Amino acid sequence: MSTILESIEKESKINQHAYTIAGQLAELFSETAVERDKKGGTALHERNLIRKSGLLKMSVPKKYGGLENDWASILNIVRLFANVDGSIAHLFGYHHLIVASIELYGTPEQFARYSKKTAENNFFWGNALNPLDENTRVQIKNEKYKINGRKGFSSGSVDSDMLLVSAYNDQGKIVIGVTDSKRKGIKINGDWNNFGQRQTDSGTVEFTNVILEENEILKTPGPMGNLRSTLRSSLAQLILSHVYLGMAEGALQEAKNYTSAQTRPWINSGVKTSQEDPYILANYGEMWLSIQSAKLLLEQAVESFQQSWDVGEGITEKQRGKTALHIAAAKVQAARTGLFVANKMFEVTGARATSGAARLDRFWRNIRTHTLHDPVDYKIKELGDWALNDKIPAPGFYS
Repeated sequence: MSTILESIEKESKINQHAYTIAGQLAELFSETAVERDKKGGTALHERNLIRKSGLLKMSVPKKYGGLENDWASILNIVRLFANVDGSIAHLFGYHHLIVASIELYGTPEQFARYSKKTAENNFFWGNALNPLDENTRVQIKNEKYKINGRKGFSSGSVDSDMLLVSAYNDQGKIVIGVTDSKRKGIKINGDWNNFGQRQTDSGTVEFTNVILEENEILKTPGPMGNLRSTLRSSLAQLILSHVYLGMAEGALQEAKNYTSAQTRPWINSGVKTSQEDPYILANYGEMWLSIQSAKLLLEQAVESFQQSWDVGEGITEKQRGKTALHIAAAKVQAARTGLFVANKMFEVTGARATSGAARLDRFWRNIRTHTLHDPVDYKIKELGDWALNDKIPAPGFYS
């Protein structure tokens, strides 16, 4: 853990106090990661520790009571948490994605109001925004929005304080709004039971005649809004990429610990220790090299995103498109690296490492579950369209 901490610290301009707290939390999360992976359900205790830490305020401007860190700082904490717990990293990253979504989609007054609430109350935001899921509908009458239906893949909804919600109106257009999680008519189901990302609470939320007021509806959702609002999808891709890289780094560290302590050299290797086995060394070299490649591409992507974020409404289609390409390249490499390392680690740890008690397979299960969220094949297609036809990706909810 200390080696990874030092590596991330060198790459980030992060507020040192926030970084120290994040490191301490990561150490605590690592102590219970295996048992919580078996248990599934809600990481209530761990989420409360994050609430108390103040790290939920990192994306909130100082004028609203927040810490106002740059995106590299926030994303590196996502990556740090992912070293030990992919679920916690996912929840932490998506919280900040939702805060950013309110800035991108809402009015300045809405962003100010919800930012202040987040900072004052250490609110943890949950997600019920899934543009691909059209099973939630909204009817509008007398400036009130009535939502009915069922939303899937609602990450972080259990134990959330606030929710970002999407629904489709009678014209087939998406409507996105904000509500407190305990509002009348909202039923958050703890029914997430997938083999990976076991504590992201990404199950279903049911809405029965849930009323949102006009001032709770965000005005420029995604591709239908202005160009800057489409940066929301870019940020989502960056968060996922940092989760993948963090899990790959965590898998490599777990493998290293196991190899050094328990793995024996192969009988035909001609050496006495696993640290001298030529094939074990070669496999570690391949894993390390893959991680370095992903890190460099992610650094480029974060820098590109921060530049696009900072220009505000002055962003151009070309700049936004180049940022999307940088992020696509980083995401493909991070996803491939995560899957590669989480699989290859067993070749350097050996048969004993498949023990259920060690639960080293959690890294592969977590990465495999998450990388299916947005197939990298389509990112590769975008990169190919750029490489061959000089065509930048069109803005969308997932690009």
